[in-house]
Amino acid sequence: MALAYTVGLLRAFVAEHRLVGGDWGKENERHSHPYRLEVVFEGDTLDKHGYLIDISVIEPRLDALCDRYRGSMLNELPEFAGKNPGIEQFASIIAERLAADLARSPVRALTIKVWESDSAYATCRRTLG
Repeated sequence: MALAYTVGLLRAFVAEHRLVGGDWGKENERHSHPYRLEVVFEGDTLDKHGYLIDISVIEPRLDALCDRYRGSMLNELPEFAGKNPGIEQFASIIAERLAADLARSPVRALTIKVWESDSAYATCRRTLG
């Protein structure tokens, strides 16, 4: 029987954006969202301590990412240059930034879910290694 493990973390922050490139009414104007970020790490093995990922190590990195976006205008950040800052792009950018921290861990996939409201979210799943 094959084993699979997941570890998840949640964060919340408020940031602003405006959508570009289409006619989305109020979404084209500067506005904020109470973003909720869900991060799920996946793997099939554990490290020498019995962890898929050491939460105490990854939490500061995740907190720093959230601090970067908290209170900011996403359109003005370099990682969103030339991109429509919707939740799909946001999830992809966060996945890319966190993936770099996981090179030497047993984590084989990372799923980012970004909620912009109680009823709307996007996910990005990235395989590693």
